[in-house]
Amino acid sequence: MTSRTVTLLDVARAAGVSKSTVSDALQGSGRVAEATRDRVRAVAEELGYRPNSAARRLRRASTGAVGLHLPATATRLDYYMNLAFGAVERAQEDGLDMVLLAPSGAVGGRIASRVDGLLVIDPEPGDSAVPGLLDAGVPVVTGERYLGPAAGPSGAVVCDNAASLTALLDHVTERGARRPALLAPSGSSAWATALRATAGSWGRAHGVAVILRTVPFAATPAEAEAATRALLAADPAVDAVICAPDGSAPGVLRAAEALGRKVGAISASGRNGKGDQSEDGQSKGHRTEGGGPGRPRATGAAVGPAAVGPPAAGLLVASCVDGTATRGAEPPVTAVDLHPTAYGRACAELLCDILADRAAPDTVRRHSWSLETRASTGSPG
Repeated sequence: MTSRTVTLLDVARAAGVSKSTVSDALQGSGRVAEATRDRVRAVAEELGYRPNSAARRLRRASTGAVGLHLPATATRLDYYMNLAFGAVERAQEDGLDMVLLAPSGAVGGRIASRVDGLLVIDPEPGDSAVPGLLDAGVPVVTGERYLGPAAGPSGAVVCDNAASLTALLDHVTERGARRPALLAPSGSSAWATALRATAGSWGRAHGVAVILRTVPFAATPAEAEAATRALLAADPAVDAVICAPDGSAPGVLRAAEALGRKVGAISASGRNGKGDQSEDGQSKGHRTEGGGPGRPRATGAAVGPAAVGPPAAGLLVASCVDGTATRGAEPPVTAVDLHPTAYGRACAELLCDILADRAAPDTVRRHSWSLETRASTGSPG
């Protein structure tokens, strides 16, 4: 076939697949098995196929833009706004504009004609727009894995959400918690699913039941406050609350204040942050006032006729997502910093690399997180 230009149809006939499969395989898009993708590329090379650069620009790179699809609740969440800024910044470094797609999305050729590729962040299997986006005919990178039945993306950037919640649970138990609870996000995104599963597996491994309460994926502070009030009323022994949704931690703090629970210490009258006691049964971290026998030990409560009963137990509070709400709270809240701006950059970078053939389709990259310990768990602010 060297006497004339080799076409996509020639490659399709030689490989025994459709023309659209050849196009997807060579562009790294669509639903193409890895073995088929390799076979098509080998046949194309053997036949001497060379893509028509003008047609390729019209088909793939003429728009000079990529699309960004965020969850419907993203516009009021600090995390997604920072992620979007990072993605925009990185895309511009490759000369690409970023188009923010409406939450309802658009499908098929309409998307393919407007953008060269797509970023789909926290894809929810219940989001009706996601299958069409994944099957739009352009490379797609997801922020977190897609757990639904539609076509898989061209690449993904993922966090180890199980490890981050494990770190939080380990931290609050090291600080003395014996009955932790998780305000877990609803829905079936990879993030929500991982957090709920990890609460169960961590509890079984440590012989500690993690009390689970489901709240909306983007629970407001008011919703988190109501959930925490109900949780602590039903189970006063809960001594640590980890809230998952971004920005919801102030609601947990308000609930604790309303119920007289001191945030940042397990108990004002019993244990210290570690829950340890000395050999004579006295709590470490407390001392006998005046040093003489018969003198009352300081417990944080009034002594003598003014005393009205033991003080309320304390409460540790932490969050699965760091942000303005956790850093600016009183007290500041221990949280997992997912580094959203860097995460947005990483997602856009992978998409740019796939579009420029610097990365192979189906690439999965890892994104790091860090645990920021603050006064809400008895740690220095």
